[in-house]
Amino acid sequence: MARVRLSVAERREELLRAAVEQIEARGVAAVRIADVASALGVSNALVLYHFSSKEKLVAAAFAHAAEGDLAHLRRLLGRRSSAVRRLRAAVRWYAPTGQAKGWRLWIEGWAASLRDPELRRVAASLDKEWKTALTRVIAEGAEAGEFRCADPAAAAWRLTAFLDGLAVQTTAYAGSLSRSAMLRWADAALTRELNLPDGEEPPGEPVTPLGNTEPPAPSDA
Repeated sequence: MARVRLSVAERREELLRAAVEQIEARGVAAVRIADVASALGVSNALVLYHFSSKEKLVAAAFAHAAEGDLAHLRRLLGRRSSAVRRLRAAVRWYAPTGQAKGWRLWIEGWAASLRDPELRRVAASLDKEWKTALTRVIAEGAEAGEFRCADPAAAAWRLTAFLDGLAVQTTAYAGSLSRSAMLRWADAALTRELNLPDGEEPPGEPVTPLGNTEPPAPSDA
């Protein structure tokens, strides 16, 4: 059966999805252009036409996988509700209890970026976007008098560093910590950063893990 002719944008999207799947299955170091081509039944030359090297393909696939989660983060933080409620929803979703950011893919990317300048550039840019988005809402809430936070940027860095560290531990050592414990720790970290009274839980709709509200993320958390 003849393959459907795709536009350049559609073909690129197809290649990026296949690359993400192959990276998840094989790891960044082991994945090859040939693996992506074989998965789609196309030639190596076609993959290289869109991405001139494996390094560029991996970096683009990493960005593609993370952009969907960034878009969801922006939606959470852009809701018409208090800054505390939006931040708690974002932190619970970001925590390594659901599918936020496809943690396995991120950990692969961090490791590979030590030797791959292109991937390091992309990963650093995406990481900065996460921190900037959180910083903006923390500053907004502090200015509105919802809580006290003298340095929103530092708070965002500490929160993401804490959650990233949890993700590495729980992804590498599956089952080492329960989901409920991770959520309690994530809430406690936010409470400390915002100087909220212990145990304060802002009213509002319950937060559902991403896997139950959005299309599946690139990888399991």
